[in-house]
Amino acid sequence: MHIMYFTERPYHPVPEDEIIGLSSFFGIPNKHFDPAQAAQLYHRYLDEKLYAEEMGFDGVMLNEHHGTPFCLGAVMDVEAAILARITKRVKIVLLGNPLPTVGNPLRLAEELAEIDMISGGRLVSGWVRGAGSEQFANNANPAYNRELFNEAHELIIQAWTRPGPFRFEGKHFHYRFVNPWALPLQKPHPQIWIPGLISPETIVWCAKRRYPYIALATFLAPTVEIWNMYAAAAAEEGY
Repeated sequence: MHIMYFTERPYHPVPEDEIIGLSSFFGIPNKHFDPAQAAQLYHRYLDEKLYAEEMGFDGVMLNEHHGTPFCLGAVMDVEAAILARITKRVKIVLLGNPLPTVGNPLRLAEELAEIDMISGGRLVSGWVRGAGSEQFANNANPAYNRELFNEAHELIIQAWTRPGPFRFEGKHFHYRFVNPWALPLQKPHPQIWIPGLISPETIVWCAKRRYPYIALATFLAPTVEIWNMYAAAAAEEGY
């Protein structure tokens, strides 16, 4: 059994009336954001993860949201890079980078590779399609969400495992020169976990690639049904 530590890293000093008025954390005006208070919170959350390692946790988890006080991890790879240097043992688990909103997947491949190297091979890379709020906050077209996710995934895997230089031509991403000099320490690449909200399509996609699927809302579907979908897809691929 592995026990890991996770928190959304919220920004607390937000007037409660604002949240109640919107019935949501999303869309709250950032006039309520104080960088000085946020700076203290970032240090607090990093210290919490150091303490989690000291207490024997096997891993520390980060996630990413945008345009909301619900989560200060707007660029969680920055936090992951810091943790890669200041921790010694715990896995650093990302849940996860929203691939459809990433403008440059090759840059993301290099960022994650550096984190993996600095950590000594402790990165667990997680990728998500992202909620509608993430598309809105990053000016990404939700109509291409699945296409962008699949294509960014393919580019990153190739960047990590295919000797360069090579050319990558997709529908959305075009690179004439792929030759990263930042490659993961783990071979062929870091573990990849896919969090989601019980999308059957994503579950099948994970099973075909033998990626662990992290069900974040198991109340939406019986666990047995989730397992059956995953097992059926894996059997179809001969696993």
